[in-house]
Amino acid sequence: MPSYKKQIDDVVLDCTPEENAEIDERRAKIKDNKLADIKELRLQKLQETDFYALSDVTMSSEMSTYRQALRDIPQDYTTEDEYDLLLARDEQGNLTHSVWSKP
Repeated sequence: MPSYKKQIDDVVLDCTPEENAEIDERRAKIKDNKLADIKELRLQKLQETDFYALSDVTMSSEMSTYRQALRDIPQDYTTEDEYDLLLARDEQGNLTHSVWSKP
């Protein structure tokens, strides 16, 4: 478990074990919320392209690669910084990470 620091006025102190545990708990909740958002977006994007997987529709290699990249998100993106990149949006609210861009 990491040991965090806190600053009181100009003095930097080590956090107590209880404070460290509380910080870890808050960080875990934030990470879980981000992961839940990513899973929801991923499911939505896969559902939007499910019709390509029907046997009577020919799926392009680009679409197949796109769908595989979506399925690979859990193994390819594992840190909170990577979650932030996946959830980044532009001024219009559009997701900016390339993994979300349909071919």
